Amino acid sequence: MRLHITLLTILFSIFQTVFGADYYKATSNLNVRTGAGKEYPISFKLEKGNLVKLLFKESDWYKIEYLNQTGYASAKYLEFNEKASELQTNSNSDRQVFYPFSILIFIVAALIIAFSTYRKISNNNLLQSVTDKNRGTESERDLVLSLLKSGVPSQYIFHDLYLKKGESEFSQTDLVLFTKVGILVFEIKDYSGWIFGSGHQSKWTKVLAYGKQKYYFYNPIKQNNAHIIELKRKLYPLENIPFFSIIVFYGDCVLKDISFVPIGTYIVKSQRVLEVVARILSENNKFSYPNENDVIRVLGEAVANGGNMKNKIIHNENIQDMLGTNRVFD
Repeated sequence: MRLHITLLTILFSIFQTVFGADYYKATSNLNVRTGAGKEYPISFKLEKGNLVKLLFKESDWYKIEYLNQTGYASAKYLEFNEKASELQTNSNSDRQVFYPFSILIFIVAALIIAFSTYRKISNNNLLQSVTDKNRGTESERDLVLSLLKSGVPSQYIFHDLYLKKGESEFSQTDLVLFTKVGILVFEIKDYSGWIFGSGHQSKWTKVLAYGKQKYYFYNPIKQNNAHIIELKRKLYPLENIPFFSIIVFYGDCVLKDISFVPIGTYIVKSQRVLEVVARILSENNKFSYPNENDVIRVLGEAVANGGNMKNKIIHNENIQDMLGTNRVFD
């Protein structure tokens, strides 16, 4: 949305350059604000009769310029000044040599807005064939879109699963992909800095500021293996299904030193995740599911559980209780 507003402002500026700016006169003393609404703070004030240049119209508010200051003023207190606008239009006559170029920029900017809007709508429609546009993290939704655009059928992608473990316990999994060679289980991380870790360690390290700052997080291999164990329990007696664990790192991070990665587990940066999926599909034999519909039903039920806000609240409370941070008094 901000991109669209910026492009519209540029378009309006070009339009003014080509066809001349409009000028308005303040019909009373009024406040000029930092945004289009009374809730925004006052930037400066106009006195009755002040002549201002119109920069952009936004609903009932005009973005104006006065003495090299810009801000938003209510349209009902501004009156169009025809004489000043005509003088400005006439003064632009010597710039006609630039008109074709300006119009070209105008057209290009309009096409950028149209393409950006179309792509956003198209992506939202595609995403909603699997999940809601506000569900999970942005990185999770990005991976869902990447899989869909690579040709994976939407009915085989399961996002934000909550597998029921007991009366009031859940195991939350970011993403599951049902394939011809087995089930791919994704754990998605969004980190910056250098990442150090081993398959045997309980915690991995994230290093920032060239080693000056260190943070620790639970080993994602162990974390995702716990999700796979719960999936296997839920799919019993279909326990011979091959499972593959994929840990995906988004963000500006570097996998600096990762070792002892178990067979069937992959650690990958987001830009190479489709390469890993393709490799798993090509290097493993096709698996004959005893009952494919049962597997898809269990996964679908877990997705439905995740769509229930009550389940999410219970799960978050269980995580906090398990970590016990609310019982630490420093």
